[in-house]
Amino acid sequence: MRAKTLFAAAFMALLPVTGFAMCSGHTQETAATCMDGYTWDGESGTCVEITTG
Repeated sequence: MRAKTLFAAAFMALLPVTGFAMCSGHTQETAATCMDGYTWDGESGTCVEITTG
């Protein structure tokens, strides 16, 4: 019984660490859509104005 309790406590203590490890380091924000007249530029990672001509 003591081993199960220790295992459960260790599991619960380390659970938040796995969530942090999966999401850390993501500093780039992306837009789901760009405003009218703009398009997504994958190189710069931003919306840029559409120029014609």
